[in-house]
Amino acid sequence: VVEGVGDHALEYMTGGLAVILGSTGRNLGAGMSGGTAYVYDLKRERVNRDALATGELEVLPLGSADIEIVRDLLEQHVAETGSTLAAQLLDDFDATVAKFVKVLPRDYAAVLQMRQEAVDEGLDPDGDIVWNRILEVTGG
Repeated sequence: VVEGVGDHALEYMTGGLAVILGSTGRNLGAGMSGGTAYVYDLKRERVNRDALATGELEVLPLGSADIEIVRDLLEQHVAETGSTLAAQLLDDFDATVAKFVKVLPRDYAAVLQMRQEAVDEGLDPDGDIVWNRILEVTGG
């Protein structure tokens, strides 16, 4: 959880999770191939324009699981840092969450979906069958 970032945030991110509560610099997400970022009040013009234009990056609304992740991380951030910004965002969480978006690389989203479908089918998400499907979908 960070309360603001400069230029090139999330550049070449390959995994993990980021929550950005404050302003962002330009070129957000350039080269991002994995991981998930939750960004509060994102200005789309700050996102790498080529990645948006080609669809390599998706900017999505939060689902119910995402909302719980963001709430939990904000609560943890307040507990560990005493952040007044995170506390204010939690005070009116319904309004806050409406301003969050999820930034996700397209191919990473496809991998997550394939792995979940495998679990739903009773397959091992780390098994050869699933990884062959992932390679087909992502062109890997």
